Amino acid sequence: MALVLVIEGLFPFVSPGGWRRMFSQILSLSDGQIRFFGLCSILAGVLGLLWLQF
Repeated sequence: MALVLVIEGLFPFVSPGGWRRMFSQILSLSDGQIRFFGLCSILAGVLGLLWLQF
């Protein structure tokens, strides 16, 4: 969990303007699009965990 916080904090620290633009673009997405990206993130995380176990 700590590593997630470090990674999540890098982008706003390095490029606050780009982070702000990214959030304004995310706000313009529909609920379905946001859910799709959430699902992709979940699947990538699960696959990464499975990959680390083998």
